[in-house]
Amino acid sequence: MTPALKKQNKYKLTFWFCFLAAACFLLPCMIVDKGIFLYAGDFNSQQIPFYYYTNGFVKEGGGSFSWETDLGSSFLNSYSFYLVGSPFWWLTLLLPQALVPYAMAPMLCLKIGLAGGGAYLWMRRYLQDGNMAVVGGVLYGLSGFTVYNIFFNHFLDVVALFPYMLWALDETIHEGRRGIFLPLVALNLLNNYFFFWGQILFLFIYFFCKLSARQFRMSRGLFGTLAFESLVGCGLGCVLALPAVSFLLGNPRTVDLSSGYGFLLYGKVQQYVAILASLFLPPDPAFISNICDEGIIKWTSLTAWLPLTGLSGALAYCRTKGGAFKRVLCTCLIFAFVPILNSAFYALNSSYYARWYYMPVLILCAATMMALEDPEVDIPKKGIKPVFWCTLAFAAFALVPVLDEDSGEWSIGVVSMQGWFWARMFLALAGLGVFWYLCRHMRRNWDFARSLLSGVLCFGIITALAHIELGKFDQWYNDSDYRQQQYIEARNLEWPEDGFWRIDAYGCYDNVGLWAGKSCLQFFNSTVAPSIMEFYPSVGVKRDVSSKPEVSLYELRGLLSVKYTLCAADSLGDFYAEADEGWTEVDRQGSFVILENENYLPMGFTYDYYISEEEYEEMSESNRLAVLPKALVLGDEQIEEYGHLLEPLPENMKSGRNYDRYQQAVEERRKTAASSFE
Repeated sequence: MTPALKKQNKYKLTFWFCFLAAACFLLPCMIVDKGIFLYAGDFNSQQIPFYYYTNGFVKEGGGSFSWETDLGSSFLNSYSFYLVGSPFWWLTLLLPQALVPYAMAPMLCLKIGLAGGGAYLWMRRYLQDGNMAVVGGVLYGLSGFTVYNIFFNHFLDVVALFPYMLWALDETIHEGRRGIFLPLVALNLLNNYFFFWGQILFLFIYFFCKLSARQFRMSRGLFGTLAFESLVGCGLGCVLALPAVSFLLGNPRTVDLSSGYGFLLYGKVQQYVAILASLFLPPDPAFISNICDEGIIKWTSLTAWLPLTGLSGALAYCRTKGGAFKRVLCTCLIFAFVPILNSAFYALNSSYYARWYYMPVLILCAATMMALEDPEVDIPKKGIKPVFWCTLAFAAFALVPVLDEDSGEWSIGVVSMQGWFWARMFLALAGLGVFWYLCRHMRRNWDFARSLLSGVLCFGIITALAHIELGKFDQWYNDSDYRQQQYIEARNLEWPEDGFWRIDAYGCYDNVGLWAGKSCLQFFNSTVAPSIMEFYPSVGVKRDVSSKPEVSLYELRGLLSVKYTLCAADSLGDFYAEADEGWTEVDRQGSFVILENENYLPMGFTYDYYISEEEYEEMSESNRLAVLPKALVLGDEQIEEYGHLLEPLPENMKSGRNYDRYQQAVEERRKTAASSFE
């Protein structure tokens, strides 16, 4: 055992190594961003405003319904996937709302620290030297999957908490401990119901692989304990899961079970290339696919790379030893390559994701450390050598000649970013080179664990810095005004008048409505009410992860009671070019221009006419838009009960879109609209 580490608490040591390593690659970004860590994409657009808004919503007693979320949506349904069940979010409630954006980076450090600590806690059972468990914990905490998913932030909550549930399962089946698995099942389900589905599947794989490898004996008492604690834990966690069921049932992204070949084969060959590359090369940022330009690669969390060691240690272990971990990893590899099995980790979600890879990554870390402890495992020969050549083989994608059919000119490589590709290749191969040296020349030294830890920390931090800074390149330009517009200006806007109305946004950052405290037509959240998911497509507006109705759809602005549009000053000309005539500039505040809708229709208005649901569905999407300000859509039963109160919409009012007729319809609705809400 290393003398310097002999008397130290290894869990705390692992936690602080991971925490401080995360601080090393996040602190420079915080300095550049003046205290608020800004990244790109979902992190800036969702995570920061969600944490900020929900902090105020809860403290102000917002209740169960959030009017500021899209057109209005259940608070639990909209935010339980992102943060409501997360202990990390609850921790931020201790802070004043204004300080929450500044806490995002420290919370990331905490999550990465706990992830490494949890991995150590679980892994130490399988290792003789506690120092090797420390290295394994750091390897997990700084894995490619962890670094990649900083982009999504709340995915790291899952990465941090899962090792503790796996540790509790081991304690139950190996030590007979009672009462620790139950609360951790409940905590993981509360944390994220969507990821928990995949965790259940993985725990079944893990459990039965260990059982088949005869690593423990099943008894009636053990079975009863596991069943009881699992069921009660799930029952406790359903406090948030059950309200979300309505969303899951109404989500259009669930799988279509009519696809035959789609069950077994991915539609693009490059998908298989991307899966293989995820094992050998450091990950691209979430919004970049450098090698493959076909398949579903971006935003999928497709990476299982480990700093320094890569796949080599685990591969050598699997080629030399059998046992449960080899069976788990082989099973996971099969699941990764078969679409229906891969989607099983996400309740048969129709979209491709690899967001369950953190679980086999944890096993990869343990297998790597076990290989290093076992003198029978020849890591250089059975691990590093084949992984080196497989990694080097991907260089073909950067060197293959390509003919441009349009220009007739030749170029080298199919990768989109040559510099970044070779940086990834260098980090992977250099790590293998250092790992080879450590295994060949220092494996029997007393300070081997210390040297190995230094290598993992060095390559983990450098890779994370390169990954995040590349991801921030676009942010430095596109989001250069984010702090000023969102944190300073939007949350301090003074509207021309108070009232219950919605806003629209043009040329602004995503979810500006949350900062301004207003319901906004432009909204980025994939778990809003199913009724919103159904309404927008019915009028020709795509609604998957966000609501972004085009400015040209003027009927929606009146129908949905949009009184003001918040427009970025530098985008005002583009807005006028796209919008209808009915907008008047009423104020300028900072970088924002506030435009008033002349065709504003107050919330709470009446109709004189109705149209049947069947007739409405037979109309084109543009005709539906034209009809909605004129008539209420009723189903057959509603017509039977309420039809006598309204008149059927005349045929001459069912014609297509016309701006003058739209203005006339709005004027008619205004005559009987509500003046206030209490």
